[in-house]
Amino acid sequence: MTIGTVSKGSKQLPRPEYPRPDWQRDEWLNLNGEWAFRFDPEDLGRTKRWFGEAASSFEAAIAVPFSWASPLSGIGSDEKGIGWYRRDVEWEPANEKDRLFLRFGAVDYTCDVWINEIHIGTHSGGYGAFEFDVTDAWKANAANRIVVRAEDFDHDYQARGKQGYGEIRGIWQPVWLEARPQSYLLGAKFTTRMDGRIDVAATIVSHQAGASTLSFAFAEGAVRHRVELELAEGENEVRTSFTVAEPLLWSPETPHLYFGELRLDGAGGCDLVHTYFGIREIGTALFGDRGYRWITLNGKPVYLNGTLDQSYHPTGYFTYPSDEEMQDEISLMKRLGLNFVRIHIKPEEPRKLYWADKLGILVMEDMPCFWGNPDEGARAAYEREAKEIIDRDFNHPSIFSWVMFNETWGLKTNSQASSLTSDQLHPNHYLPGTQEWVRTIYRWAKGLDPTRIVEDNSPCNWDHVETDINTWHFYINGYEEVRKHVAEVVEKTFPGSAFNYIGGNAQSDAPLMNSECGNVWGIDGGAGDSDLAWHYRYMLNEFRRHDKMCGFVFTEFRDVVNEFNGYYRLDGQDKKFGYEWFVPGMTIADLHSPDFIVIDAPPCATAEAGSTVSVPLLRSSFSDRYFGQRLSLAWELWYDNLGDRIVAAQGSVALDWNGYGVSPLAPLQVALPNQDAVAVLAIRLLAPNGETVTRNFTTFDVRSGAPHGTYDADGGIVGVPVAGFSEHSFPYQWNAIQGQKANGGASGRFVYDIELPGVDEQAAIGEIEIMFEAGAKRLLTRNTEGGEYKRPDLSFMHGAKSDTERNPNTYYMTDAERHESTVIVRIDGVPIETFVLPDDPADSRGVLSWHYQPESRKLDEAGSYGYLCKAVVPSAIALQLNRSRKFTLQLEAKDGGLALYGRNAGRYPIDIAVRYR
Repeated sequence: MTIGTVSKGSKQLPRPEYPRPDWQRDEWLNLNGEWAFRFDPEDLGRTKRWFGEAASSFEAAIAVPFSWASPLSGIGSDEKGIGWYRRDVEWEPANEKDRLFLRFGAVDYTCDVWINEIHIGTHSGGYGAFEFDVTDAWKANAANRIVVRAEDFDHDYQARGKQGYGEIRGIWQPVWLEARPQSYLLGAKFTTRMDGRIDVAATIVSHQAGASTLSFAFAEGAVRHRVELELAEGENEVRTSFTVAEPLLWSPETPHLYFGELRLDGAGGCDLVHTYFGIREIGTALFGDRGYRWITLNGKPVYLNGTLDQSYHPTGYFTYPSDEEMQDEISLMKRLGLNFVRIHIKPEEPRKLYWADKLGILVMEDMPCFWGNPDEGARAAYEREAKEIIDRDFNHPSIFSWVMFNETWGLKTNSQASSLTSDQLHPNHYLPGTQEWVRTIYRWAKGLDPTRIVEDNSPCNWDHVETDINTWHFYINGYEEVRKHVAEVVEKTFPGSAFNYIGGNAQSDAPLMNSECGNVWGIDGGAGDSDLAWHYRYMLNEFRRHDKMCGFVFTEFRDVVNEFNGYYRLDGQDKKFGYEWFVPGMTIADLHSPDFIVIDAPPCATAEAGSTVSVPLLRSSFSDRYFGQRLSLAWELWYDNLGDRIVAAQGSVALDWNGYGVSPLAPLQVALPNQDAVAVLAIRLLAPNGETVTRNFTTFDVRSGAPHGTYDADGGIVGVPVAGFSEHSFPYQWNAIQGQKANGGASGRFVYDIELPGVDEQAAIGEIEIMFEAGAKRLLTRNTEGGEYKRPDLSFMHGAKSDTERNPNTYYMTDAERHESTVIVRIDGVPIETFVLPDDPADSRGVLSWHYQPESRKLDEAGSYGYLCKAVVPSAIALQLNRSRKFTLQLEAKDGGLALYGRNAGRYPIDIAVRYR
């Protein structure tokens, strides 16, 4: 049987495929689809016996498996409380002696189930999978009534996680019936080793004592194992081992899986389970003479390029509408060149984990947190649910790490704070007793699963207790600030250091990794919806500078309802990073290469025209692919000269590529152009066959010091500042980027008074060309209505929506949406040219708009830029201007507004330039 097979007649059902491809049986019935539903705000259902005949009065319909709060459920109500479900089902297994199980992927939070008015069982916990044996209550050849009561009151002790984006109320993962023989496999855990040894810990439920055979067949029968058993009645723990010859190891680059089956034969019948495993080992190790460890995959260092995934869908919330969309999620991550993902404050659906296994991406899986005090009730509920999650997901080779807590959420004891003295009270109310409980949880998780890295608490308050991995969070904007911060963390990380630890605990030699970063919170009031490409590139260069660091988690994979720092929009549309403008063919994936060239320099530096600059470089390698080979570093210095791409210099350096980690390379000495320009140093690391391994770049704001700039152009230039207009007619007008950008919206014109050189300076003027950088001007709410922006509070962290267009930092990053405008150029009122401005973009191409930001924690239309517009003045008008030597220049925008960029804004270092000759 193929993993992921759908049940017969289920093609029209939502999520028709088998929910657990890691543990699948042939005989099953999908129960997704329409169920009868009703709310129970007064909790009358039990006393009025809604699980019986009264269930026929359920007035609404709900689509399972979608949370009743989500649009896809058909209910779309965020009402907390109690919901009742009813479904009539007629189904029987092929073998009438088989036992029948009703299985739930997850129900939030407490669930009671009745079959034909018989109470079958209760389960509490919003994320764990569970099942009930319904054999004795099920009727053959007759309709069976299934009634489910789900209760979700958001109690403080509930492990809720970050549900503010969309509540997972009631049934929110698939439901199905499954047949098993009288004796069956309850579960099996596979522990793999690189040498091919596979240890299996299986649990078998036997209806009677006696002999049985457990058989394994994988890789189309190439891997086989058989063990004879003497089973006792009830649950039996069985341990066995087998070896895979010439094992194919699992990794993100080669995600090899061994598909196959487990078969239990005996007096209780034949139970056949389809499953798979991947052979890989996760660990940490010392390399060379380093006093700190790196994370390893299959015995080799792995640099973890990762992202934070809220795993949120706008219509299904935490439930994806289709299996294809889960597959696409992993594919989109791989497309970015990422090799791992941190699933944030929730365990992932098993089918998405299946695609992570199959397509190849490492997963750091968080336990969901509770939001109340860490009292005994919360602790017990948390431990019960965490065990369900670890047991359920143990066999996924993609999962390399369990994160037990995040940012001390749920670990602060607010109710006791007022009764404690200042000596007893720890900052944030993270009490010593709770710290010890966290240590206990870390060790407990290590006992449950010694094969993976376990983190106690992913911290933003420097409060580790005991952990396999030393991580920290930061949200800081600005090159100098990021550089200083990362260097400080690295310097304070060494065995015995108390830095990043709490309660007298100290660091071991555990690997250092960032587990959350970005600029979404690194700006006053939040970054709003702004460019992240500029920040991202220099941040990754800073990370790769440090030999001690072994990875990062960027916030985040997609935009969500209140955070817009994603690689993609929430709907999956691309954002335009613009890197290809600097280095042909460059994408964000170049920054994620395991073999990387670090440019140890600011993203842009101001330099004197004609000067020679030294650019420090580092080699960073976390792959042995090219060890022992000679690679080439090809570099090129180019600049744009008023629309012409000029290559000023280029060269190549041979590199012997050996050894893991970071080491210095000889700096590049490059001569800058002898004129005003944005100069780009573009580099490529080339394999011996000429294939590009990685790309990178840095930029220079080259200045001549001349009043109107110096350019390699025939004739002279008169420059006029964009804010130096004599009048305008826009209903909305303001200047930005320290007066270097003039904005007008929606329709209107800027008027400039232009004076050409006199006869004494230029006897005759024959040709005139007008040049300027312009973009459309998208008006935001703050531009048209003003008003005070309310800074987000804690509820924002829980998913509260943001007033994005009032956020002073918002300037939409370039994406698939376009904002077009038309600009007409007039000389003394006569139109001479019309330009269609396709967009109002902002990304890494807005070099000067980033370089001249006055404050790192406040964004002033950062990254915005325009298009170079060049209008030749007709000869007849040029002849008139030869006589008058002055004119009015009108730049008129139709509908879409107009943004004009001056010398220190945009991507072209010019003001409004009038070239004459």
